[in-house]
Amino acid sequence: METENNKKHRKAVIGVVSSNKMLKTITVKAERRVKHPKYGKYVKRVTVYKAHDEENKAVNGDRVEIVESRPISKDKRWRLVRIVK
Repeated sequence: METENNKKHRKAVIGVVSSNKMLKTITVKAERRVKHPKYGKYVKRVTVYKAHDEENKAVNGDRVEIVESRPISKDKRWRLVRIVK
């Protein structure tokens, strides 16, 4: 069984749903800003996550929060916590 202490240290990411065509799976794009090492300008970087959506609630364009979990399939390591907007 998981303890309450273990759940506190899970990574959470907020991103935008880019695809919901798979069954019980959504693709979430999370954007972050990174400073360029040489020029100092901030550049946008996008990371794509596959997350488990048990009830198929999320649709394209929704802002969602996903949290790290055990491996669910080959690519899925995240699951949907809530739809922010």
